[in-house]
Amino acid sequence: MSSRVSRQGASQNPSEESYRVMLVDDSAVIRGLLTRTLEADPKIEIVASASNGEQAISVMKRHDIEVVVLDIEMPVMDGLTALPKLLAVDRHVKVIMASTLTQKNAKVSFQALAAGAADYIPKPSATRDIHSGDGFKRELTEKVKALGAAYRSRRDEGRAAAPASGYAARSASSPKALMRGKTADAGASDAQAINLRKASPGKVDIIAIGSSTGGPEALLALMTELNGNVDVPVMITQHMPPTFTTILAAHIGRASGKKCAEAVDGEPVLRGRIFLAPGDYHMTVALENGEKVIRLNQDPPVNYCRPAVDMMLTSLAQTYGRNVLAVILTGMGHDGLDGGRAVTEADGIVIAQDEATSVIWGMPGAVAQAGLCSAVLPIKNIAPYLRQNAGRRVK
Repeated sequence: MSSRVSRQGASQNPSEESYRVMLVDDSAVIRGLLTRTLEADPKIEIVASASNGEQAISVMKRHDIEVVVLDIEMPVMDGLTALPKLLAVDRHVKVIMASTLTQKNAKVSFQALAAGAADYIPKPSATRDIHSGDGFKRELTEKVKALGAAYRSRRDEGRAAAPASGYAARSASSPKALMRGKTADAGASDAQAINLRKASPGKVDIIAIGSSTGGPEALLALMTELNGNVDVPVMITQHMPPTFTTILAAHIGRASGKKCAEAVDGEPVLRGRIFLAPGDYHMTVALENGEKVIRLNQDPPVNYCRPAVDMMLTSLAQTYGRNVLAVILTGMGHDGLDGGRAVTEADGIVIAQDEATSVIWGMPGAVAQAGLCSAVLPIKNIAPYLRQNAGRRVK
């Protein structure tokens, strides 16, 4: 176990310090492999490790930790039991649940997300796959760094307080203020201004939603608030592996009161239905014999993702033109940027979740800062926007 890393440590600039990580797994072999994987990046330091949840809580009290990689199945105390206790020690700490891809573990991962975990990662089923799997190494490393940055952002009380009188407060109290194409203050982390597009009048025939880190909870909040009041088809691409998307579809169906299922290749796009991209498949829409149908493919990942938001949005811009309303929710990276650009070039609408309510403002921030958005809204204001605009657009 590494010694304590002080916040007054090596660098005067906290953004230059390595992200401080704790690994919690009952396998010493797995902890060793994960340590070597993560510490290959100079921006990450493993400052502590534990073999079960009970030990992790004790360690958490003695170390400055920003990100925890937490196994689900462990003796003494499992990950789901330990999660709220870790958050009680430090409510800002970012927890990544790690589990093998089984239906049981996927269900537990969803419970963990609802209980405050920031993200999840499917562990390879064999240790040799962790050692050799470049995709797993890249995904875990990027998630740790993105969530470490988010931890520092949330912990900084000065930054957290700043939006209350600025951008977030205005967007929460007056969403229409962000729909008029005027410049809005980007808020805490970004001194740049966001230039908003004026939404051109017209009919919305389909809503497309893209999300990643923090997406499941954002999606469920959005769908619960919509409460079945939008009758156009809704297509969702959430970065998730197989098994997880099956369970997510069921959750969305219950939250929305609409039929939601993983999309099936060749099925027609029907009103009142919610289509979720299945794990490991890109979801697109094609016009065939005068009918719009869903097409799934396993083309190479886009932005390291399959399914990819860009693939969905680009196809919708081609098939629906100006009648697309795209929503980019919380997530790391910039998937959705190219697709969002295709939507705006077809004269469709793009909106994004704001930074204050995003777990990570990567994907929504990318489209907002590129000037593609007609609105940048807190999650609670997105459903009212969709209800208002899913029929005839307001001029």
